[in-house]
Amino acid sequence: MIRERAYFPGILRFLAFFAPLPALWGDCPSGLAALAKNDYPTALKQFTVSASTSSGNKGDSCSQFNLGSMYEQAQGVPQNYQEALKWYRLAAEAGHGEAQRRVASMYADNEGVTRDYNEALKWFRLAADQGIAEAQYNLGLMYHDGHGVPRDYSEALKWFRLAAGQGSADAQYNLGVMYHEGRGVPQDYKEALQWLRLAAGQGNAQAQSNLAVMYINGEGVAQDYNEVLKWLRLAADQGDPQAEFGLGDVYDQGQGVPQDHNEALKWYRLAAAKGFSAAQHNLGAMYNQGQGVPRDNKEAIKWYRLAADQGDPEARKILPSLYKESVEWLRVAAGQGLALAQNGLGVIYAQGLGVPEDIKEAVKWWQLAANQGDADAQASLAFLYELGNGVKQDYVQAYLWYSLVVAAYAEDANALEGRRAVSKKMTPAQLSEAQALVDNWKPK
Repeated sequence: MIRERAYFPGILRFLAFFAPLPALWGDCPSGLAALAKNDYPTALKQFTVSASTSSGNKGDSCSQFNLGSMYEQAQGVPQNYQEALKWYRLAAEAGHGEAQRRVASMYADNEGVTRDYNEALKWFRLAADQGIAEAQYNLGLMYHDGHGVPRDYSEALKWFRLAAGQGSADAQYNLGVMYHEGRGVPQDYKEALQWLRLAAGQGNAQAQSNLAVMYINGEGVAQDYNEVLKWLRLAADQGDPQAEFGLGDVYDQGQGVPQDHNEALKWYRLAAAKGFSAAQHNLGAMYNQGQGVPRDNKEAIKWYRLAADQGDPEARKILPSLYKESVEWLRVAAGQGLALAQNGLGVIYAQGLGVPEDIKEAVKWWQLAANQGDADAQASLAFLYELGNGVKQDYVQAYLWYSLVVAAYAEDANALEGRRAVSKKMTPAQLSEAQALVDNWKPK
């Protein structure tokens, strides 16, 4: 599945912003010259003088913008997002396009101001109308994701095209994704390839990684593992976890290269350490099956559990049998306070896996794991408190544990639905009590 780019990059490129302008700049050129030499005290002095709005003077927008940049980037001054926003806004209100883009990004990214997509949309649009490519790209993202506006793929495509036409690799990449998935346009692998190649040629790691996916699947091109390896290596060299996983997979399967489990492990580890769930799953499988490493249930449980926590249903199905095989290790590790093992013991007793089924014993171990912040144990406890199974029915406790799961995994559908269901059965006083427990909860 082709992935999309992370939202709202906050990149500042100082000197590229300052093409000659017809208006007088006051001391801005002197400040820029000092900034180029990393002479921050002089730059700060020059910008401050010409940015000043005292005596009814509107101040120089170039200097105001650069003062904002210095405060945002902590160049010669302590980092201060509020001060940065103040100067950016003055420049933005004077029509400075890049300042408008930065004000928008700060509202979108919750930097120095409460996140406000409506404000972000307003300032991105003003900057985009001036032809600022990154503003056009971010405006496209807002329409694509429905932030501040109803989701509108046609409008997203419009702004991505404008930014892509100016050479924005991020916009080119997102156009490739939209054509690949058929969002707002008929699915068109050839068109997707064209945009992904343009972005990949500029070094966009996600475009490189997804080009490899298309060559693996033969989408719009003949399957070609030489091309697969070329693009995966380029992306992996930049630390892209999907590419690292992809290299692990081709070595694991021996596709286009001799099968090499050691090399597969190396790449899976790199991707898994970055939270890539498919790599975590495959590491669990290699330890479970003893491929390239001695069979090790402890390591298998560790990696499968990380994948399961990210919603991997297959990993969740595999874990109970591993717990059953590893009961003696679980007992020792649980006794030493390892939350992962305590949760595993809870599963074993709840399901009667190699031990007599004992829901009260399960509750004991889940409580210990949940108190340490183990989300799986918290979810199990919440469900038991909701039903009154093994414990006295307690909606306040159910609400607490469901809420902690949601705090860790905001899109956990079961926890969200569980919390919604119990909240309907609670009095206002109970809801207030439960929320206070959530707000004050700390792992033990």
